[in-house]
Amino acid sequence: MGARARATTLPSRTPAGEPQAKALAQRLDRLIHDRTRLAIVSALAANDTMGFNDLKGITGTTDGNLSVHARRLEDAGYVHCEKSFAGRVPRTEYRLTAAGRRALEKYLDHMDALIRATRRR
Repeated sequence: MGARARATTLPSRTPAGEPQAKALAQRLDRLIHDRTRLAIVSALAANDTMGFNDLKGITGTTDGNLSVHARRLEDAGYVHCEKSFAGRVPRTEYRLTAAGRRALEKYLDHMDALIRATRRR
């Protein structure tokens, strides 16, 4: 019965900052929040452009997985993809767009606020 009594007292122990933290978490950009897409956007934020194989090495993904995630970022306007050939070898270069940089900065600001709200407990 003691465990039941504790379970009923948990809501009263909820930290005051938790509703704020929950609201902040719900506002996170879900497109960037994915681990692979966050890795892509972060790598591109640190470099002007990156090739497909470089991004594949950083993210540790397969060709298909990287292509799908990069396409989602491209469709959102966060990443620009340029395909070309070096002789007969296809080259795919990615760069972060201005909208992608703003989205990453907003995401990082939200994460920072979420961390601060959580630490206030």
